Amino acid sequence: MSSVDTTREITKADLRNTIFIKGARSNNLKNISLDIPKNKLVVVTGVSGSGKSSITMDTLFAEGQRRYVESLSSYARQFLMRMKKPDVDYIKGICPAIAIEQKVSTANARSTVGTLTEVYDYLRLLYARIGRTVSPVSGMEVKKHEVSDVVDYILQLPEGSKVQLLAPAPAKYRDRTLGAELQLLLQKGYTRVFWDGELQDIQELMESKDKNLPKKLEKLKEELLILVDRVVVKVDDEENNKRIADSVQTAFYESEGDCQVMTIGGETKNFNNRFELDGMTFLEPSPQLFNFNNPYGACPKCEGFSLVMGIDENKVIPNPALSVYEGVVACWKGERYGRWLDKFLNVAHKFDFPVHTPYQDLSRAEQRLLWRGNSFFNGIDAFFGELQEKMYKIQNRVMLARYRGRTRCPECDGSRLRQEASYVLVSGHPITHLTDMPIKNLLTFFAELELSENDQQIGRRLLLEVNNRLKFMFDLGLGYLTLSRLSNTLSGGETQRINLTRTLGSNLTASMYLLDEPSIGLHPRDTGRLVTVLERLRDLGNTVVVVEHEEDVIKSADYLIDIGPAAGIHGGEVVFAGPYADIYDEATESLTTKYMSGRMAIPVPESRRPVSNYLRIRGARQNNLKNVDADIPLNALTVVTGVSGSGKTSLVKDIIYRALKKELEETYSKTPGVFKELQGEVGMLTQVELVNQKPIGKSSRSNPITYVKAYDAIRKLMSDQQLSKIRGYKPGHFSFNVDGGRCDECKGDGEIVVEMQFLADIRLECEACGGKRFKSDLLDVTYNNKNIHQILQMSIEEALDFFKEHNDILSKIQPLFDVGLGYVQLGQASSTLSGGEAQRVKLASFLSKESARDHVFFIFDEPTTGLHFHDIRKLLDALNALVEKGHTVLVVEHNLEVVKCADWVVDLGPEGGVEGGHLVFQGRPEDLVNVKESYTGQYLGEKLGGRVDG
Repeated sequence: MSSVDTTREITKADLRNTIFIKGARSNNLKNISLDIPKNKLVVVTGVSGSGKSSITMDTLFAEGQRRYVESLSSYARQFLMRMKKPDVDYIKGICPAIAIEQKVSTANARSTVGTLTEVYDYLRLLYARIGRTVSPVSGMEVKKHEVSDVVDYILQLPEGSKVQLLAPAPAKYRDRTLGAELQLLLQKGYTRVFWDGELQDIQELMESKDKNLPKKLEKLKEELLILVDRVVVKVDDEENNKRIADSVQTAFYESEGDCQVMTIGGETKNFNNRFELDGMTFLEPSPQLFNFNNPYGACPKCEGFSLVMGIDENKVIPNPALSVYEGVVACWKGERYGRWLDKFLNVAHKFDFPVHTPYQDLSRAEQRLLWRGNSFFNGIDAFFGELQEKMYKIQNRVMLARYRGRTRCPECDGSRLRQEASYVLVSGHPITHLTDMPIKNLLTFFAELELSENDQQIGRRLLLEVNNRLKFMFDLGLGYLTLSRLSNTLSGGETQRINLTRTLGSNLTASMYLLDEPSIGLHPRDTGRLVTVLERLRDLGNTVVVVEHEEDVIKSADYLIDIGPAAGIHGGEVVFAGPYADIYDEATESLTTKYMSGRMAIPVPESRRPVSNYLRIRGARQNNLKNVDADIPLNALTVVTGVSGSGKTSLVKDIIYRALKKELEETYSKTPGVFKELQGEVGMLTQVELVNQKPIGKSSRSNPITYVKAYDAIRKLMSDQQLSKIRGYKPGHFSFNVDGGRCDECKGDGEIVVEMQFLADIRLECEACGGKRFKSDLLDVTYNNKNIHQILQMSIEEALDFFKEHNDILSKIQPLFDVGLGYVQLGQASSTLSGGEAQRVKLASFLSKESARDHVFFIFDEPTTGLHFHDIRKLLDALNALVEKGHTVLVVEHNLEVVKCADWVVDLGPEGGVEGGHLVFQGRPEDLVNVKESYTGQYLGEKLGGRVDG
């Protein structure tokens, strides 16, 4: 089906309102033609592998990027002819294109939410311009005198007053002899100095015959004052006032910052233009002082990373639920080291330390006291310091190694900035206090911020930019994050929404935005906020094209494009294109329209599995978890849900996964998150597997069949062919990971990476092998008329029929088809797989090698990422198959189709961040509907169709 009449003539008026695509053939697209309305919210949907990314990223964005490069320098354009042009007849009316993809960049370990959104850059400028430096000694504001301050003081004196401007002799030349000092002053044009209470002529002093004079002068050298100028106060005399200003500037220069104003017959007042107070010299606020990516502003100990190798608090305090009296300090045990605990308990009453209070309930100041000690006792730091001093003893080295790890930097306390940055305050707060606030609280802080009229004028534009970006993040459901949160700890969905915040902040217009599933990781409660932001982006005059499966986003579309009807070779066609309201037309046979209109649906299970054995986590307090007691049934499908930031990852990955891993594998070294104990039938489990969305291989040559171990059998099959035997080809010749048969130019990658300096690197097809990865003589070897390159180009679905006589290959690739990846090519680079596809490849790998004797505890992190309704049904079949074979499946998920099909639900919340971390509910999905505090329950009722019993 085509949604554009390719025979009519396209006018200029059409180009202003529409983007025309004719004959798109990238990947599996079947010569489709399409028109996309401009300045609209356009949603592209369809089953996985149907061709959504091919039409949006590989066609629209690729052409937009190619045209952009055309406008660049000749250096960039020399690669243009080698860049792969989208396989399309033409695209007309295209706008400048910006793509916001799911990929999580963790290249910079210093990157934070604040730097990604550019909010921190504006905060640095704000603090540099209106920040007040406050002395930590007296609490007084640090100021330095400017030339204008001295001039203003002089001009306030009575008209006609005679004033002497004096400059102390510079301190850095104290080693210079007095004679040399006076000689230099003469050469500079100064004629008199002030010492011993009166003015003295320099020439006369040098020619004096008093033999004791040099000794007297040497003693008084520190009090030697240079007479810079003598002036008379004349308020209305501009020429005289300019002379005063020049003389004051000279005095500051000669004396390294000091100037003394002496009124003849009156008082003396000292000025200095050094930034100092209470005997301390402070750094003047500048944007670089607050930049942890710059050596000037970064903490010198941790170099801006916030972490250093030292004593790991989690290892010293493995169970924070214990008190000091109960032995919370793990290293203060035994006959030898227990004396440290005894000493502490004996003196704790002298400073009212609560020895019976659990460590986790102590204030930050009390915890710090335990570590750093005071005048009554030596703390934990001193304990390890004593071990450090006697490193020649092997037991001390073993002890230190046991408790060493990456820990918070003791010098900056994890703030990343040098100490001097914390002295600069805005409204009484250093910049680190603001970056540690949740976005939601930070918005309130700036809304209530009171500034002087001058500061308001200086910071108006900066505050506008900061507030706009913070509001965008809050609207996108990220109000629980802090600006100091490391970017490599964010999920793909969070990263994409942060990139969207940065894009919105730039206020671009007349552009085309292509977003790849921005709803990933969003709870249904927050989807409406996302739609509002997308509509705001559209209302700025942009064309917003969203690849999406989320029901509420599809409903909000101005224009809906459904690609299909199925995946891979069965897709690549436009099965529906038009306003969303038209999907209810019964003549529309699209899978999407059937599910959206209710003609198809994922059924609710007729009954839930009975559960009797549980894994029980008690006292979970990692991150924002608030003493959570969670029960996870074994041999069942459990879903952990809750709004973004409610504590799901903390409970599942940091505690359950690591605790089980430590129980089942002696060599596992990572410390689990903070919890009291692990109870239940752990002995029933043989292993635990975390199936997340990380790429399936580090190498660009990694692909699905190498991951599931099917390629070994394929290489063996190719080496067994008659021509291979004649030429002496071994299985290794058909590998693109070792030398032999692979292309020597691209080393089996099929492409060459060209570094573009200030632009993103460009990947170009290898000219030696034409992108086929192997040498030409190796491609002469065929099986069933296909060489190794053609075999790798086949989809999983095609390969099942192609290798039907080879069970060793079929048994490995059949699970890939079963989890809905039939459209993926055998040799498709892992870097081109989405997070959800990578996750399903891992699932297929487990399915292909499982043992009937194993009882695996599977943990899946949002497996519905990138999945259409129809694909979710296949995924649920695969997950249920795991449970039926005796395994346990735990899923972290927001998708209500998965939640409604679970045997057990653990709901965390009720909000994100500090207002989350509570166990809202655990039990059957039907019972969750009745819990008013649960946002999940509020949305789940509709999916269950009013069903509230088992």
